[in-house]
Amino acid sequence: MSEKDSDSTEKTALFGRLLFGAGLVVLAIRNLTNLDGRVAYADSKGVPEAETLVPAGSGLLLGGGLGISVWKAPKLSAGAVAAFLIGVTPLMHDFWAVDEEDRGGELTSFLQNVTLLGAAVAFFGRAREESTTPE
Repeated sequence: MSEKDSDSTEKTALFGRLLFGAGLVVLAIRNLTNLDGRVAYADSKGVPEAETLVPAGSGLLLGGGLGISVWKAPKLSAGAVAAFLIGVTPLMHDFWAVDEEDRGGELTSFLQNVTLLGAAVAFFGRAREESTTPE
């Protein structure tokens, strides 16, 4: 690969990381600024210890989003995002267990989270490759 191609690839990767990370940061901030509402929603879904888990999960999302954006501790950051999504998605977006009126919205949220999980896994894989590739 030429130096020009490599620069272009790096710029594209940076742009992708910034978009993904910034989106996660905004989601986390929205959770944290409406903590009472998010805790109440988690309680309504039967999440145990929601008053502890909601802020902790939002912290995972915030730290992971920031870490991916600036590519610091990228394996840990992507792992934090993945852990958040794996824990939250089936509990909060259980489309299979809600009435017909709510099913479409929950299915959309479930699929969006699965999509974000795919990106987090891809970033984890890239970070893992970088950490094992000699320079």
